[in-house]
Amino acid sequence: MVAGHKFKPRILGFLCNWCCYAGADLAGVSRYQYPPHIKVIRVMCSGRVDPAFVLRAFSNGTDGVFIGGCWLGECHYITEGNYDALSTMHLCRRLLELIGVNPERLRLEWVSASEGIRFAEVVTDFTEKLKELGPLGTGENGLKFKLEAVKNLLPYIKLVERERLRVRFETAEEYNEFFASDEVDRLFHELIVDKLTMSQIMVLLREKPLSTGEISEILGLNPSEVSRHLTSSARQGLVRFDANQKRFAPA
Repeated sequence: MVAGHKFKPRILGFLCNWCCYAGADLAGVSRYQYPPHIKVIRVMCSGRVDPAFVLRAFSNGTDGVFIGGCWLGECHYITEGNYDALSTMHLCRRLLELIGVNPERLRLEWVSASEGIRFAEVVTDFTEKLKELGPLGTGENGLKFKLEAVKNLLPYIKLVERERLRVRFETAEEYNEFFASDEVDRLFHELIVDKLTMSQIMVLLREKPLSTGEISEILGLNPSEVSRHLTSSARQGLVRFDANQKRFAPA
């Protein structure tokens, strides 16, 4: 219990220059109190936050990622990038969930330049949530390899997002409903899940040859599922089975 209280989560924040960053600055000038565990990167628009930024942050051991932008309808750019930020957040949360990372480690909030107190409250609440979740990697099997696998697959995932998941709604609630829909579930399982699993396996095999059971244990996957992917990949010439070591390796 004592050790839990000593945990200080590492938070990386991507803040919109025009609104959230200004709100954070106001919080500092006004001396509003909030936990000092967030490191800030200022971006010109929340819509410029790429999924690769989020994945890199988690790969570097960040416990939580915060994206702060203008309220919907108040973006300073014609393209209204905060709607893109909303889509990015939902996409990244789905990907994190697929690899066993609690999606609540990624948070998006709207904070205007005049809402210094709101910024302080949001960061405080996010910090407390991360303390409940504990350090990144707690109960998350093979996280290093899984994050690397998602990063390797990201160009393909972005193509899927552009062609099949890019939508424009007017409210956050509509985005929530869309990304929680059966249609999106189906698309993820048809187009992403199997490829992501194989990407994870390939990342592991590049480290060293492994058996089906070892891969299953590291990634927390069903052995039959791992065997199915290895069989398919062997037919495609991607992996080979070493009969002497009784392990698989890249072809």
